[in-house]
Amino acid sequence: MPDHRPPTDRPTARPADRYGRDVLADRGPGRGPRRPEPQVVPATADVVAEDPLSGFCGAVVAVTSSAVTLEDRRGNRRMFPLEPGAFLVDGRPTTLVRPAAAPTGPARSASGSRQVAGVRARTAQASRIWVEGVHDAALVERVWGHDLRVEGIVVEPLDGLDHLAAAVAEFAPRPDRRLGVLVDHLVPGSKEDRITREVTARVERSAPDSLLVTGHPFIDIWQAVRPSAVGIRAWPEVPRGVDWKTGVCRALGVPDTRTMWGRVNGAVRTYRDLDTPVITAMEQLIDFVTAAR
Repeated sequence: MPDHRPPTDRPTARPADRYGRDVLADRGPGRGPRRPEPQVVPATADVVAEDPLSGFCGAVVAVTSSAVTLEDRRGNRRMFPLEPGAFLVDGRPTTLVRPAAAPTGPARSASGSRQVAGVRARTAQASRIWVEGVHDAALVERVWGHDLRVEGIVVEPLDGLDHLAAAVAEFAPRPDRRLGVLVDHLVPGSKEDRITREVTARVERSAPDSLLVTGHPFIDIWQAVRPSAVGIRAWPEVPRGVDWKTGVCRALGVPDTRTMWGRVNGAVRTYRDLDTPVITAMEQLIDFVTAAR
């Protein structure tokens, strides 16, 4: 028979859900786990990021509106496009973005040290740092000038290493008046190595802990500047018997050493533009001469 009962507005009762909510309800197509949303991180100098496709991991050294440059712990640099979720930071998928404003942390000098705002150069201390030439002095000033002014340490060019013994004897270093010397091409068996050993041994006998001579393996301070900073692939090989700077200019098609020096000097902005041996040597020298207090 037909059912003449009046309709009801009450919903039809559902059977009790024995298992609670659907554990797959929050999963996307294909029922796979939902990928976490990438975090958005400003690409500042304190950020270390990894490109998961290549495995390259490094600190941020430069960023534009479309790309970021990372530098690994060996000093290798690579540029990557700023694509959404393309990086890992602290193991999390990350979108790097160009910083909207200057960082709010402590300002850093060109050497990477904390910058002291409004500082006036201290009265020159008795201790000194010597370098081989005016180009060495200029690059040291560009990177460590702030630190040296804070400490009151003067850097002076030697005009070569041949007369180091006489110059050191005239300076007469002592523990409260220390002398640090930065030497080019300081490699075992070189002329520079022989001179350094002889002078150091002589001073150690008369005034221990008053002289530190250290350096880097590069033929000239120019070579200590990273080729990428200068805009070249590598420093050219110069044949023996040819003045190194002159040979470099010829190989690169630069008219003269003065022009090339302007290019090298202008390329250095911070310690990141120099190779590690020079950075290490200068930090050792600064620590050594400032300990004489």
